[in-house]
Amino acid sequence: MKKKAALSNTIAVILVIVALIIGIGIGYVVKAPAAAAPSTVTATVTKTETTTVSVGAGATVTVTETKASTTTVTEKATTTVTVGGGGELKGEIPIGALLPLTGDLATYGQRNKLAIEIAINEINSLLERVGADWRLKLIVEDTELNPQVALEKLMSLHAKGVKVVIGPMGSASLQNIKEYADSNKILLISQSSTSPFLAIKDDFVFRFVPSDVYQGRIAPYFAKMLGVTHIILVWRHNSWGDGLAYVVKNTAEELGIEIAGEIKYDPSAKEFSMEVASVADIVNRLIDEGVAPENIMVQLISYEEAETFFLSAAEYDTLWKVRWFGSDGTVRSSRLIQDEKVAEFCSKVRFVSPMYAPVEMPIPQPVTERLREQILEQIGSEPEAYSYNAYDAVWVVAQAIMISGKYDAEVIKDLLPQIVERYYGASGQITLDEYGDRVPLGYYYLYEIVKTDGGYEWKVTGNFNPRTNEITWE
Repeated sequence: MKKKAALSNTIAVILVIVALIIGIGIGYVVKAPAAAAPSTVTATVTKTETTTVSVGAGATVTVTETKASTTTVTEKATTTVTVGGGGELKGEIPIGALLPLTGDLATYGQRNKLAIEIAINEINSLLERVGADWRLKLIVEDTELNPQVALEKLMSLHAKGVKVVIGPMGSASLQNIKEYADSNKILLISQSSTSPFLAIKDDFVFRFVPSDVYQGRIAPYFAKMLGVTHIILVWRHNSWGDGLAYVVKNTAEELGIEIAGEIKYDPSAKEFSMEVASVADIVNRLIDEGVAPENIMVQLISYEEAETFFLSAAEYDTLWKVRWFGSDGTVRSSRLIQDEKVAEFCSKVRFVSPMYAPVEMPIPQPVTERLREQILEQIGSEPEAYSYNAYDAVWVVAQAIMISGKYDAEVIKDLLPQIVERYYGASGQITLDEYGDRVPLGYYYLYEIVKTDGGYEWKVTGNFNPRTNEITWE
């Protein structure tokens, strides 16, 4: 890199700070010296814990879990942070990303990867402009949406000197790697993990998304608004699905709505003919008992395996007659609009999926629009809110490194809450609660698949106010 002759490192840092204050963002780096000797990391994760989590309205849930796993990862080289004279960081700082580039959240993972890459490129471009001696280096690992693979990949990142990781996206993966991250002081910033069971104080986890204490109330309030009296609940049996389903059940009970069936399935399942048949049986039984189809709702808490679920559901005439509701795991899923049969079913039954999306305001911020346009141009699909959250996570980390002059997870962890108070990014304003989770200042938007002249596409057709429980729906 050719330095500007008249620009000292001190002046460069001042310019970087000014850039950050006006909302541009910046990062600092780590020097990667000559390759070190091979590094082996072995982790045995054994955990028995009981957690009591508030799920609103004075209700709590107690979760007890015991698990153990041992994994060894050998890396060819480690990355060492070096500091130049005067405390300046030099070289490259490795920033990790744990994303599901394959599996049932792959379309989300691809969009989030691009959002993170865009943030890294913008930061490094600004660093070059001010003549700084450091850059951010992104290292992406595919979790395959598999919690054990996520742990192995985190260990691999750790062996490469990574101290800050964006992700993982899924709550089950986050739950499985959390103890390793806490023990080794690796900061995790998840853009999409929402399980209320992971709201824990003073750990090395921040979540730039509200927990499902809020999302879990939407389906029952939506059902109440439509006159639904019975909900059939189907969910992915993991930390995320279990937590969201619990809040749904608790809220439905408060509102006087009957949970007419509970069906949970293995996250590794590849087909759902038995589950769909069970849903149809429950619907037929309710209709035989005199319940009108429009007073029955099926809530499917799933990831993109919903495509396979709907392929089976479309074979039952009775399932076209009831109401359907989803979750943030299906919002803007490309897979649900690529298969015409699935898209038609979702459109006809008005399958509604909610997601907290503070960026989708009447007047979006310029940075939001720029990021949206870049992702849409390069991938061809609209980014969901989590892409914006991931983008902001990189910028916030970069600011913490710049302000402290250190690549240190503990330092970044301590600075991050203060930085986000003064940061307004692509995802809007970020306010964190006592658990390090995002407080919902905006709305949950209600998305549906709508038939258009060109086929099918996702549209926002309503919103939910988490502060008042009010729903607006077209």
